[in-house]
Amino acid sequence: MTSASTTARSALLGSLTVGALALAMSAPAAAAPQQADPVGTLAAPCVEKVTVVNNGGFTIKFAVSTREGSLTPGTDVYPINQSRTVDLTATDLTEGVDVRPIVEATAGDTVPGNTFVSYCANGQTATYTASGTTLDYTVTLIG
Repeated sequence: MTSASTTARSALLGSLTVGALALAMSAPAAAAPQQADPVGTLAAPCVEKVTVVNNGGFTIKFAVSTREGSLTPGTDVYPINQSRTVDLTATDLTEGVDVRPIVEATAGDTVPGNTFVSYCANGQTATYTASGTTLDYTVTLIG
């Protein structure tokens, strides 16, 4: 290598190093990894009642389930455009437990609610909607 090419190479490497450092320093810091929820953190929202509105073209019934699989007694079977509500204060569940509905379509699938809520005796209601067809439906928390 000639002296001129060595000088040019050194200048190029120096520029690349300075450029890389400048880029690294100007980039936003990486986000800290997400921490797991602390033990005892309640799912949101915190509610006293669970309602499921039947917006599917079939009849349904539901029970409320905990994360551990405990179930409340089920509702009666009801048709489209109706709803049923389970008052958690009338069950054996303890406040602070996370729950969601488990919906069973007549002659169809059994589908859990898409998210858990926490049981708190506060008068609030979690409303889910069941929509779709007997073999392909969803149970979605809407409020």
